[in-house]
Amino acid sequence: MKTSTLAVYHCFALLWYMFLSYSILLIRAEDRPSEVFLYGAQWKYLTVLNLVFQAIFYGVSFLADVLRLIKKLRTVKYVISCRDLLFSVGAFPVATFVFISFWTLYTYNRELVYPKSLDGIIPMWLNHAVHTAIVVLALLEMIVTPHHYPPKKKGLTLLGFVSIAYISWVLWIYWATKQWVYPLFGLFSPVFLAAFFTGSIVFILCIYTFGEFLNHVIWGQFTFFFLLVIKGGKKHFRE
Repeated sequence: MKTSTLAVYHCFALLWYMFLSYSILLIRAEDRPSEVFLYGAQWKYLTVLNLVFQAIFYGVSFLADVLRLIKKLRTVKYVISCRDLLFSVGAFPVATFVFISFWTLYTYNRELVYPKSLDGIIPMWLNHAVHTAIVVLALLEMIVTPHHYPPKKKGLTLLGFVSIAYISWVLWIYWATKQWVYPLFGLFSPVFLAAFFTGSIVFILCIYTFGEFLNHVIWGQFTFFFLLVIKGGKKHFRE
């Protein structure tokens, strides 16, 4: 895809996530069910944090495209490295994790993750925009832009640190309010809760590994082999 086309795409994606973040944060205090928006407001939900992170990622991606267009080669290399790190460690695994975990729990028992009281203040399109479309855009980004993944040890360590930081935020909110961010956690014993958090970290690390594999399949040796086959076919046709 041409750099100019990528710039337009990344600009629209940036504006989209800024709009979603604004829409979520715009919910008036008097409309918020007291059991949902207590201490920490919307900032305690991984869904909202993911929207802000995605906006940051697409902002960096758009900046990289602009720098490539104006031939700022020295600066663009650093920005592209930041873009790739944000995508590999955050944008793809977090969006995929939010999508899978939310809809799995929603299907099992929506009251554990998305109470019916939210239906009156969050429209259906917004629910799907922040919980479904996120993974579509993450996969589309994977397809239209090659990303250089960091060494696996570094990538997994950074993602593990981010995961532990969020879990620590959830535990802090419980300590301060005696209420869990998600009602689901209140059903677990301390041992099972620790196992659940550990399993969640392992799961998102597996998503990272899958993203790295998918990126390699799309932009690695498979693509190179495919291009060689196409090139060879064209040469044979001309002969």
